[in-house]
Amino acid sequence: MSRLKQLLKIKKLKQFFPNMKPLVIITVLLFTLTSCYNRYNNVSVTEPVKSSVHELVHIPSSKEMKKIEGGSYLGFIGKDSGRIVTVDSFLIDDSPVTVSEYLEFLKKNPQWTKSHINRLYADNDYLHNWEGDFEIPKNVDPNSPVTNISWFAARAYARSVGKRLPTIDEWEYVGLADEQTKDASSKPEFTEFILNSYQNKKTYENPIKADKPNYYGVYDMYGMVWEWTSDFNSVMITGESRNDSATNETLFCSGAAVTTSDLKNYAAFIRFAMRGSLKADYTVNNLGFRCAKDI
Repeated sequence: MSRLKQLLKIKKLKQFFPNMKPLVIITVLLFTLTSCYNRYNNVSVTEPVKSSVHELVHIPSSKEMKKIEGGSYLGFIGKDSGRIVTVDSFLIDDSPVTVSEYLEFLKKNPQWTKSHINRLYADNDYLHNWEGDFEIPKNVDPNSPVTNISWFAARAYARSVGKRLPTIDEWEYVGLADEQTKDASSKPEFTEFILNSYQNKKTYENPIKADKPNYYGVYDMYGMVWEWTSDFNSVMITGESRNDSATNETLFCSGAAVTTSDLKNYAAFIRFAMRGSLKADYTVNNLGFRCAKDI
């Protein structure tokens, strides 16, 4: 098992699936091997240490947020397959957090800079392409999404602006929308659009809002970066609520692929596979975040 785990983690799954051809192998192995191993672990993210890193200076945020009216959608993974997932109304950033926005956070909270961050909160690739603590690379657009950010760092930023990270359910709910409708999951062309977007490389170098927004006025849900969620590892939880403590064994062990409600959900299956591969200190070239807020 340890050898297979090492193979799965090579290059963090090649920076999260830059090519589509190996996706079937990666997703099946990821769910059936890596997660079978982890299913007995505590799936909640715990704080490694308590320190001044938690003392945040709050900063203003001018990013526009969109109100998402509550609703429901059909779950599609493991024991959640066929379950109605209910989402309360909330606010979500209309675009991913940018390099320039994160830089302002660092200026007020230098404990999160690349030279000062506690390595329990981020791996060695954290902001690795930045030239200094407050110097972004010359070839990076300040209006492009910030990446190489750990879950801990993303959450700290969100707290500093009085927000939080969206939940998986919230993100998936907004992600159902195309430009015209709230739920485009039944449209083959929408699924094709999502899958094609996963093949594009280095999209994290592009400025945000270059494409049209979806039905809610939210930009770049696909084709820009993968995004952290507050409960990224709750894919291992089942039951009527994400707060339930029951471990969803069939999600990961042998039955995962066959319990996907429909092949149309393969794009979503890829996202859940990616989330299942993450640890909270991981930082990756095409992994960023956006914030949400309760109403």
